[in-house]
Amino acid sequence: MIQRLLPFGTLTALFVALAIASPHFLTAPNLTTVVRQTAVINIMALGMTLVIISGGIDLSVGSIMALAGFFGADAMRRGVPIPAAIAIGIGVGMLAGLMNGTLITRLRVNPFIVTLGTMGIIRGVTLLVSNGLAVHQVPKSFAFLGSGNDPFGIPWVLWILLVCALAMHVVLERTKLGRYAFAIGSNPDAAFYAGIPVRFHLTCVYAIAGALTGLSGMIQASRLMSGQPTEGIGYELQAIAAVVIGGGSLRGGEGSVLGTLVGAFIMGLLSDGSDLLGVNPYWQQAIIGAVIILAVFLDELRKRRVS
Repeated sequence: MIQRLLPFGTLTALFVALAIASPHFLTAPNLTTVVRQTAVINIMALGMTLVIISGGIDLSVGSIMALAGFFGADAMRRGVPIPAAIAIGIGVGMLAGLMNGTLITRLRVNPFIVTLGTMGIIRGVTLLVSNGLAVHQVPKSFAFLGSGNDPFGIPWVLWILLVCALAMHVVLERTKLGRYAFAIGSNPDAAFYAGIPVRFHLTCVYAIAGALTGLSGMIQASRLMSGQPTEGIGYELQAIAAVVIGGGSLRGGEGSVLGTLVGAFIMGLLSDGSDLLGVNPYWQQAIIGAVIILAVFLDELRKRRVS
């Protein structure tokens, strides 16, 4: 119980500490910035939650994000309406995730190896198609997705994040796909002999993760007002870290939407606090790596005690 409550306690303590340490932390512009910066990783991490619960991992999400953002922005450059272009970006991400799931289930190769390979393939394809050049010719109204506010001053991305989080919670708790993902992650052989269509549901898991990553790519493109083929480098580490910090297990079978949200906001507050306090930004990567090791160690320690 202490370990499960640890992420929530950490987030609360970090919030209070930053509020005391910096007078600029609790200002509306700063909190809005934190929400916008964290939403991209958060939505991507929701898909990663489903993947990790099923016993897998996806190292290609950063590359998928760049591919989806580029194709969505390029569609707008060609005159496609904004809603349709956003759908294209999400669809591109879903197809990339579908490819990952198909390769993993058909080739029966470890997800780490498959997604490590597709990370390079997708990044290379994005650079080839774009010639390494970003797309800047997007409508000004596209900025609403990543930078706009509702009539009450709340960022639209926060509402998008909440809708995605609620949908993922329903998937995990109320659908066969969610129950089967937990079962497959806990013991894939037992799930197979219990009659669960393991291949089909694992493919669906990666397709959903790809679609959410595609949405993250479009939000990021909106924030930058361009489709950057080099965007998303290192984002896979942050997405995995959000799940692990929030209580997800890299062995599979464990994880929650709320925990992932907390984990992502912990990293967002660490990054924001470092900027406000003038901490060297290179320390952020070191801190995230250390937190991942600590979270995995605590998870392993708990499992050893249980066994």
